[in-house]
Amino acid sequence: MMMNFDAAGREACVVRELRTNTPLQSLNLMNDVTYLEAARKMAERMMREGGKTPAERTAYGFELVTSRRPGEREAATLAASFHYHRDRFLSDRAAAQKYLAQGEAPRDEKLDQQEVAAYTAVASMLLNLDATLTKN
Repeated sequence: MMMNFDAAGREACVVRELRTNTPLQSLNLMNDVTYLEAARKMAERMMREGGKTPAERTAYGFELVTSRRPGEREAATLAASFHYHRDRFLSDRAAAQKYLAQGEAPRDEKLDQQEVAAYTAVASMLLNLDATLTKN
């Protein structure tokens, strides 16, 4: 994983690291258990602290990772992503359970499982943004 993110080999001092964005980085961020678990915990936080509506919660998640509020188009993309994933997980409870089973951190059992799965998918997308990874 560290090679995919251009980490220094630790054999010599590196003054300036390269900045790249490759498909392998996205594969790591979208599929590695560590990142899926982080997305799940972020989704739980979005639900607990982000407000009452999906728009408020997804905007809160966006602000957590980018340090700014989403623009109009960004908010629309977040809303569409949430609704797509919520509909998917409402129709396939087993898929939601499998998706949320990633990692060792305990789940917040008080929160609706299908809704957490939908917010987890949105959080995973947010954690994969270039603005999140590089903080321009």
